[in-house]
Amino acid sequence: MTSSRIRVPGWNTATAAEGYRQVRENIAILLTDHAGADGRVVPACPQWTVRELIAHLTEICDRVITRFGGEACPVPESASAAELLKLWIERGPEADTLLAADGDGKSRGDIMVMDAFTHELDLRYALGAPPPEAHAAWLRGFEVLVSGLGASLGRHGLPGMRIETEGATWIAGTEPVAAVLSGAPVDLYRTLAGRRSPAQIAAMDWLGDPGPWIRAFTWGPFAPPDEAIER
Repeated sequence: MTSSRIRVPGWNTATAAEGYRQVRENIAILLTDHAGADGRVVPACPQWTVRELIAHLTEICDRVITRFGGEACPVPESASAAELLKLWIERGPEADTLLAADGDGKSRGDIMVMDAFTHELDLRYALGAPPPEAHAAWLRGFEVLVSGLGASLGRHGLPGMRIETEGATWIAGTEPVAAVLSGAPVDLYRTLAGRRSPAQIAAMDWLGDPGPWIRAFTWGPFAPPDEAIER
């Protein structure tokens, strides 16, 4: 077992489709409020501008729809962020239908939701907008990230650890646990998603020495930046 949720009272247990829809709606508001930000660099993904982040989200949506038998709609290379957003919003309901087909349990779309929500947070930091206090994607995003960390702990030969935040607790890896990491939801989420530096991770609220665990936060597409990119 690489992860297990042991307590989530009061957390939003929205479906993957609901989480994905809220990401689109939130990003539409962000881009409306920050018109002209197409060329702004996204610190969490420094190879991307805001426009390229939206292109990524639109391309992933198209790829998922096509994979499950839908018609492909290639993303125009010359499209602006606003044009890409329009295309994503138009195609989004088709993706929602695919996600909803999995019901209320674990969804094949959880990774898609985690990716979209992670990039919503990237965009918020790039635009100076605060993170959301509530979001339909929080829980599914966390569960993908905790599962990934749990698998990484196993590959590194490390015992399990407990992840604690407001109203939720997970076990990453196997029990018995040998460390506990606690923090606010946004800080833990950004840490699990490779957006916090090793020094920032070590400075979080740990029960146990954080040193042996830092390497496990590099897994899959995620790697902590050498220096802090956000506070």
